[in-house]
Amino acid sequence: MSESTSNSTTPLHGVHVEAGASFTDFGGWQMPLKYGSELAEHQAVRTSAGLFDLSHMGEVRVSGPQSAEALDYALTARVSAVAPGRAKYSLICTDSGTVLDDLIVYRLDGGGAGSGTGEAADGSDTTEPEAREFLVVPNAGNAPAVAAALTERAAGFDATVRNESSQTALVAVQGPEAARILAAVLPEGEAAELGGMRYYSARPATIRTGGEAGDVTVLAARTGYTGEDGFELIIGPVADRGALSTAATAVWHALLGAAEGLGVGLLPCGLASRDSLRLEAGMPLYGNELDLGHLPSESGAGTAVPLKTKEGDFVGRDALLAARQAGTGITTGQTIVALKGTGRRAARAGYPVLDGGGNQIGEVTSGVPSPTLGHPIALARIDVAYKDAGTELSVDLRGKAEPFTVVEPPFYRRAQ
Repeated sequence: MSESTSNSTTPLHGVHVEAGASFTDFGGWQMPLKYGSELAEHQAVRTSAGLFDLSHMGEVRVSGPQSAEALDYALTARVSAVAPGRAKYSLICTDSGTVLDDLIVYRLDGGGAGSGTGEAADGSDTTEPEAREFLVVPNAGNAPAVAAALTERAAGFDATVRNESSQTALVAVQGPEAARILAAVLPEGEAAELGGMRYYSARPATIRTGGEAGDVTVLAARTGYTGEDGFELIIGPVADRGALSTAATAVWHALLGAAEGLGVGLLPCGLASRDSLRLEAGMPLYGNELDLGHLPSESGAGTAVPLKTKEGDFVGRDALLAARQAGTGITTGQTIVALKGTGRRAARAGYPVLDGGGNQIGEVTSGVPSPTLGHPIALARIDVAYKDAGTELSVDLRGKAEPFTVVEPPFYRRAQ
């Protein structure tokens, strides 16, 4: 498996250069930070749609008769309970219970999302074990480590782990108009089924590009990281880098062309707007809220560890059980909270969080001025004694204490 370097570029890099994107290093990848105004890109996703290149994310395929059992052991989620065509958010933890990464697991076998294929009338799974197949999507910089950990943890199971990250591209269309735009590039039958796809479901789809690339088969997942409706389109695996770039570029331009034909706004969006969008939606970012130094309960991710319902052993279970019994992140230690600023200045990652007496009780993990809400918002890891909504705190903004209040996350929730 290959390690990412600061020179790694996605198959769509040429498209971003041509569009005049500003680039930044992220997880060892040169990624678009923005194309013009990050505020305009943020607002496009909230009001219409935005187009993202997420090809830096990893893709690790796990298949075989005991693939579900291997993932049950490797991850915190009950992967064996995931129905065909559905997806599950999960954590992969160390032996000490800290977070190696957060990721999404897609079950690929058994037909399309919500189709019922692979299920008996009573809801039981009828898929032959030999045919079971899952796609694990870890974060960009963590993909090599996650692939290595999955390979090691699957060693005692009849399962095969393949890191396909370098052979895969990922394009996301997010926003209220996302489904309408995607439907416009699908065959009529597939477009008709799109509206019935549930959140966290996935199915194969055919993107009609209308160009030299012809039709491009993707895995279309109704998932996202913006707080809006949307789809993530996984292209590949394609071993030839040039062919992968051609296919991904064709999908990118097909979506832009479809939006233009519909008279719908669709802006290419970079990491700057993706960060403000996910923060408004209260979603954690690895390296900020989640890291190797903290347990899930200290990171606002305790619900991703179903200790009460998941039977069987998994990596980190003993440490996580001990932490739960000790009340870590619940009655003792620290946890992640959402903070709403009552002033104008935004808190940034690393800024100290203070109690009413000016004593430091934690620090900000992520913070921005919210484009949608019009006031500063932040996530912070603080002492659990101050975690209740309504608690008034302050953040040291370079020597000046600015008022913030603990609120219930998320900061923004889209209208259903």
